Amino acid sequence: MLNVHIHRKRFAGRAEPVLGELRLSLAAGEMLTLVGASGCGKSTLLRIVAGLDTEFEGQVLLDGRPQQGLSRDIGYVFQEPRLFPWLTVAENVGFDVGQGYDAARVSALLAEVGLTGYERSLPKQLSGGQAQRVAIARALYTRPRLLLLDEPFSAVDAFTRIKLQDLIIELARAHGSSLLLVTHDVEEAVLLSDRVLVLEALPGRIARELVVDGAPRPRLRSAPRLAALRTEVLNALHAVHAL
Repeated sequence: MLNVHIHRKRFAGRAEPVLGELRLSLAAGEMLTLVGASGCGKSTLLRIVAGLDTEFEGQVLLDGRPQQGLSRDIGYVFQEPRLFPWLTVAENVGFDVGQGYDAARVSALLAEVGLTGYERSLPKQLSGGQAQRVAIARALYTRPRLLLLDEPFSAVDAFTRIKLQDLIIELARAHGSSLLLVTHDVEEAVLLSDRVLVLEALPGRIARELVVDGAPRPRLRSAPRLAALRTEVLNALHAVHAL
């Protein structure tokens, strides 16, 4: 479904490109995670796929079609909820420039993320976990085929993180969305993913691919196979000097 080739991505004032000769593909319904040291270009790669950064040498194809700019087929969940503080929860979810507001879809999405009854609440009245649930519902509003997640659970407590991890797996399967996730949490990477890509830096490119096999869903966090895969990912991160 998704094919990405980044020949080179530079930032002004930096001698080395942040990304170079990076290729990845993602099948329909697949969950893929990027891990690597801070500054290796993971978030930059997500912004390129999302169409938020178009200043690069290379190509992003969705179903074989070049992507130029933003697309309704691609949703984005940031590290912080980034909700409009003056809009209600329902208005934030249904904020869709040029397409109109679908009250029935907003209600259905809020039910899916466990926030029925919060339609008229303002973001300041929500906990961190609730606000991120709103952000996830908003990302799903346009019925995207691909959902990009940039460390979406890093700002919440450990218990809320576990609940949100389980929620995103359920939602991805229910909506038929593929996931491309950036995280620094190795356990999260192997729990959520079908494949884990380890990136090296300067320039950022794929150093290792690990297939999360032998761990059918629903996955138990205590499964021995996941523990073994965590060790493999950690070893790969050590090899690229990320740890």
